[in-house]
Amino acid sequence: MPGIILIGTQWGDEGKGKITDILADDMDVVVRYQGGNNAGHTIVNSDHELKLHLIPSGILNEHVIPVIASGVVIDPKTLLEEIDGLEARGIPTDKLKVSSNAHLIMPYHRLLDAATELRLGKTKIGTTKKGVGPAYTDKSARLGIRVQDMLDPSILKKKLDQVTAIKNEILTKVYGLEEVSSEEIFKEYSTYADRLRPFITETSLLINEALDEGKKVLFEGAQGTLLDLDHGTYPFVTSSSPIAGGACVGVGVGPLRIDKVIGIVKAYTTRVGEGPFPTEQINETGQIMKTEGAEIGTTTGRDRRCGWLDIPILKYSVKVSGISSLVMTKLDVLSAFDTIKLCVGYLFEDKEYDYFPPHQTIFHKCEPIYEEMPGWREDIRGVRELSKLPLAAQKYINRVIELSGVPFEIVSVGPKRKETISLARI
Repeated sequence: MPGIILIGTQWGDEGKGKITDILADDMDVVVRYQGGNNAGHTIVNSDHELKLHLIPSGILNEHVIPVIASGVVIDPKTLLEEIDGLEARGIPTDKLKVSSNAHLIMPYHRLLDAATELRLGKTKIGTTKKGVGPAYTDKSARLGIRVQDMLDPSILKKKLDQVTAIKNEILTKVYGLEEVSSEEIFKEYSTYADRLRPFITETSLLINEALDEGKKVLFEGAQGTLLDLDHGTYPFVTSSSPIAGGACVGVGVGPLRIDKVIGIVKAYTTRVGEGPFPTEQINETGQIMKTEGAEIGTTTGRDRRCGWLDIPILKYSVKVSGISSLVMTKLDVLSAFDTIKLCVGYLFEDKEYDYFPPHQTIFHKCEPIYEEMPGWREDIRGVRELSKLPLAAQKYINRVIELSGVPFEIVSVGPKRKETISLARI
């Protein structure tokens, strides 16, 4: 059985955690393939409400092997806090596997992240200040320190001495901050190595062997398509590749091992941080979406910006990742409205675009073109069959299918695991 990739089709926060948890029932391995603890997934079921930042959402399924792959950047302190938090709640973590090739987030990465955002002022990106971007920068510059380096004290010390000498020049002379101590970092990360050693392995080999044996593997992305470093709303993006292709690179599997790509689309649109957002509703409508949808960032604690569903973005995501089916989340939030809007295009300087525009100026300054549809004003959280949904809700789903060209597999009507409508095709 080849692998299945699960990705976000918007700016992240689409509800991937819940869907990963559901799909993990049928999986043998669940893999996180990119990002760091700048992303968060919330899972709500009858026993737990979990907020995860690094460990894959499949951790609640005891038969699943959860894997953190090479494409992830890892803050070991955060990872150990997650492990301890899960164990304290009676959730075993002994099956967790961590790639020896994954890069580490270091203390100087967090300092540089915060200092750069402060220096950018009004043009800031809106990062989480977790050090993720600088860690990926060092990875590309070949200054990174990897998980495996913690297992050899002499290598760790040598690399730390070299890199901190460079970083201290930047911290002191560019940002006016104090130096970091290579010795203190070495001592801190040596303690992390002792605890993480049992989890560390060659995850690419593990996953490829699982696929060879016919096991089912789910590749779980963080963030969303429009935050992709190459294909998102640059520079207001993350520092990795959340799209489907990023799974192959971040894990170390060939594209022919992938059987299906599932895209998660929220019934409306949200984003955290800075950057363009054509359908954003800075008004009562946006406030209702935020309140009804509990739109507060899992990682940042910041309020999410809210707006109507953007179809050109969805169509773009479908093409960029080759999405074969969709999952709609938070349909229940739209029960609060008498009229629902769908953005089907943009208007800029008298020209209409029904696709993601080729120039960021257009996307920054365009006006959304809306279709209006009737709302349903009914509580749908108890509905478990598509045919039992209000007719207006069914029409909304079918219109999204028509415009995106992709069928739905799941419709989520609430945050809990059971608040879900499963269907092969609509």
